[in-house]
Order: sequence, then C-alpha cells, then structure tokens
Amino acid sequence: MVDDELAELRRRKIEQMQRQAMSSQQGMEDEAARQQQIDAQVRAALMEILEPEARERLNTIKLTRPDFAKAVEQQLVMLAQSGRVRQRITDEQLKGLLTQLTPSKKEFRITRK
Repeated sequence: MVDDELAELRRRKIEQMQRQAMSSQQGMEDEAARQQQIDAQVRAALMEILEPEARERLNTIKLTRPDFAKAVEQQLVMLAQSGRVRQRITDEQLKGLLTQLTPSKKEFRITRK
C-alpha cells in the first residue's frame, strides 16, 4: 500500500517537472523569436539610415567589438526614431559618431630613475 502511494507521488512529481520543463522551453523559444524580430527591425532601420559604406564599417566593428557595435546600433536607431536623423548617415558622419562614443583612453607613462 505504501509502495503504491509512493510510486504515485513519484509519477505525479515527474509529470509536474516535465510540464515545467516544457513550459520553460516554450518561454525560451518565445523569447528567442521575440529577439529575432527585434534584431530584424533594427537591421531594417539601419538599412534605411546608413549609407552602404557606413553599414560596412559598422559590420566590421561588430566583428571585433560586438558589444560596442550593439550600443552604436541602439544609438543610431534612437536618433532615427526621435527624428534627429534627416538624411542617410555617411561613413564620415559615422566615424565622427564613433569617436564621440569611444571612451577616451588615459595614457600612463612610467619613468624609471
């Protein structure tokens, strides 16, 4: 009798864990789909506001510094959404924006006596 009850409790617990795992997996799939949609919207916006040379430069930056490139992309999209971008951004304009967004490096000079 006790073994039957214990087996039933185990079966219920396993079913509950399987349901939780399935719902968790579904949530992760939904989040991934939502992220892909956002990425597609960002790419479409960048296609509209960047000249081909500027887009190429941003893609090159994305290969070497993905976090920095993501921040630049977000900044560009926000500028476009706020209406501050009147015409397509050229490569030179993007260079200027990149220099503004790049944190300044401090030089340290060590001299020995």
